[in-house]
Amino acid sequence: MKDGRPRRCARPGWYRRAMSDAHASAAPVPGPWFGWRRLRVVGIAAFVASLPMSANWLSSYWLLLLRLLMVGLAALFVFGLFERWPRRLPAWFPRWGLQVASVAAVMPVAAALTYAFTTPHDVHWWAVKSRMEGFSFIAFMGLLVGPWIAMSALYRQISGQVRTQALAFELERSRYERNALDARLRLLQAQVEPHFLFNTLANVRELVDAGSPQASSVLGSLIAYLRAAVPRLHEPGGTVAQELDLVRAYLSVMHMRMPDRLQWSVDAEAGAMLVACPPTSVLTLVENAVRHGIDPAEEGGRIDVRATVRGEECRLQVIDTGVGLSGATLDGTGLSNLRERLQLAFGDAARLTLGAVHPHGTSAELVLPARPPVP
Repeated sequence: MKDGRPRRCARPGWYRRAMSDAHASAAPVPGPWFGWRRLRVVGIAAFVASLPMSANWLSSYWLLLLRLLMVGLAALFVFGLFERWPRRLPAWFPRWGLQVASVAAVMPVAAALTYAFTTPHDVHWWAVKSRMEGFSFIAFMGLLVGPWIAMSALYRQISGQVRTQALAFELERSRYERNALDARLRLLQAQVEPHFLFNTLANVRELVDAGSPQASSVLGSLIAYLRAAVPRLHEPGGTVAQELDLVRAYLSVMHMRMPDRLQWSVDAEAGAMLVACPPTSVLTLVENAVRHGIDPAEEGGRIDVRATVRGEECRLQVIDTGVGLSGATLDGTGLSNLRERLQLAFGDAARLTLGAVHPHGTSAELVLPARPPVP
């Protein structure tokens, strides 16, 4: 609220553009003036109208059909004319009303002109009773049926345009929703980098504080590892093979840090290697196992990473024999971030579960759709 007046909520950009398009297209978009579909409707209407009239028609049936077709084409001409002209109409006068009224008005005029062109010129057609009756019947049928056909055509035309506009709106909305999800995913991805770097620096600090002779070599390995790992943090997607390469590099560095307390293995089926996998997803689970499972355990432990494909699912397991589940393990920033990234990337098709391992340890299983990354 500003100056005692409530502020109006800002509409999304896609909504404003959509409503602008809707107002701009309130009148139906002109179709082909003499399009095949319109000509077909005129032909069918003339043929249907000629059937009951032919029973009492004194002259040739083909002449009757010709006259009906000429009247129908005249109606189609004015229908298309006022579909395009004038360019602007008063707000109180809809274009469809002008089109329907013009079709009704042209019927007797078109019927009169048709009789003038299709009768001998030695005798005026209105002077012959049978011709006058024929003209009256054609004009009456035109006034009765023509506006209804025009309104039906307008209804079909507007309905088709409304469906097209609705599909366009839905496509626009879906595109903006997808952009919003991508932006959220990039934000979460950006949160991974400092969390990952802080944990790595904490490992270096522990070595330096302990005065370990391996601090220098481990630091060199960490620098090489970070050079390979940090660019992956900015990639929108990757594969299980790329993720396991990071895991191997990370576990190699951690093994140098605590060679007597950490054993590890990475085993993957060939079919799992090209499955789409969010960057640092498995690495987050492995890092969690080291930090909350192996590090607190006095005797250390073992970490086994497995990747298998079962049907349409790829299962990535990280099993450690550390101290087991704890509140920090379940509620850590890395796992919360990973769950949200999985939801944004795969929806309900991906899931992350944690479980206890007997007699002690933790099993983390990441289930992903077994499909390649989107190019």
